[in-house]
Amino acid sequence: MAVWITGDIHGTPQRFSTDIFPEQKEMTKDDAVIILGDFGLVWDYSGESKTEKYWLDLLENKPFTTLFIDGNHDNFDRLDNYPIEKWHRGNVHFIRPSVIHLMRGQIFNIEDKLFFTFGGASSHDISAGILEPDDPDFKEKKKKLDKNPYALYRINHVSWWERELPSEKEIREGLTNLEKQNNKVDYIITHSPYTSLLRQMDGGSGLYQRDRLTDYLQEIKQNVDYKAWLFGHMHQNKTFHWERSSCLYEQIIRIL
Repeated sequence: MAVWITGDIHGTPQRFSTDIFPEQKEMTKDDAVIILGDFGLVWDYSGESKTEKYWLDLLENKPFTTLFIDGNHDNFDRLDNYPIEKWHRGNVHFIRPSVIHLMRGQIFNIEDKLFFTFGGASSHDISAGILEPDDPDFKEKKKKLDKNPYALYRINHVSWWERELPSEKEIREGLTNLEKQNNKVDYIITHSPYTSLLRQMDGGSGLYQRDRLTDYLQEIKQNVDYKAWLFGHMHQNKTFHWERSSCLYEQIIRIL
């Protein structure tokens, strides 16, 4: 089983065309591509739109299996409604038979390699706030914000979900699963970086702020033995060799 990995796709998986990713011509459904969050194809709050259905069907028809963790631009109301099933010893949601959401705090055994997965991140594109659809002044507030091209806002349960950050249950489950493996895995797969690396990548701009998830990931970094940590979210392709960590965006790299 070959495993490839890439960064956020935000509902547009054009990078998986055969022109851009010709390696798929030699792949089978036993091979996988992992997307590091912000999958964006379980998004439309009213259910699968025609566009979503088109792209999900296209991925299902690809020769490989698509795996993804959630980010901060995924519809958690919909994701949480899928039944929890097992895949390679960890909990997943099957969006399609070969389009699979890898849930938070899980450890997957793939080719005798252990993958720890933990999605989620804090949205930084909400400086103008979160609108509530049931607010009597919702339309007026939205109209005012829409007039400002620089106003970054989201709508609760439409384009933003509190579940972008983990629950205490997910945090505990992740730590418990790591302890069962004596705090040793091969790969850590997350959407967000851990706090110390987030600060390096933010460069003092203040755009990205530490939160309970980045601090949790920092704790894991300090206590878990791993070979490589791969994450998305920052829209960069950059490797931190001394950290054994890599941020991926458009790149598609093979890890197994």
